[in-house]
Amino acid sequence: MGRALKACFLLFAAMAAPVQAGAADSGQSTAVRAAKSVFIVRHFQKAEGADPSLTAEGAANAQRLAAALKDKGVRAIFATETKRAMESAAPLAKQLGLKVTAYDPANPAGLAAEVAAAGGPVLIVGHSNTVPGLVELFGGARPAPLSDTDYGTLYDVEPDGRVITAPVR
Repeated sequence: MGRALKACFLLFAAMAAPVQAGAADSGQSTAVRAAKSVFIVRHFQKAEGADPSLTAEGAANAQRLAAALKDKGVRAIFATETKRAMESAAPLAKQLGLKVTAYDPANPAGLAAEVAAAGGPVLIVGHSNTVPGLVELFGGARPAPLSDTDYGTLYDVEPDGRVITAPVR
């Protein structure tokens, strides 16, 4: 067993969090029960281009997300390194005095370890092709695939596996 995998296993075992092997977007059952809520959202509306920023509508939705989560006790914020994901997370990070931590969507085990280490509710900003796997990774039922035009659904994955969805508009 690799050193990183062993460290993740020991961390999760110590937290009494059931872990099943598999990748977040592989279609296999993968579940890491977080001790607190894991809020997951796709980045908001984006402009065109290779690494686009948010549109005015997307930036307004990022502000709405910050307002919705400001009193939820979020302790850490994770986003991919894309401009649109970082900009979606930025208003909440600024409001709470947190930094946005970049994560690699190809390394769900690494993200799960960082979420566990946060010790409280977290926000994860993903993409249309990663959000369903992230919901499943943290113990929720895998939602239907997102299309390229699906923006603004906040998934609150509870420690018992319930998934509460809310629009961010």
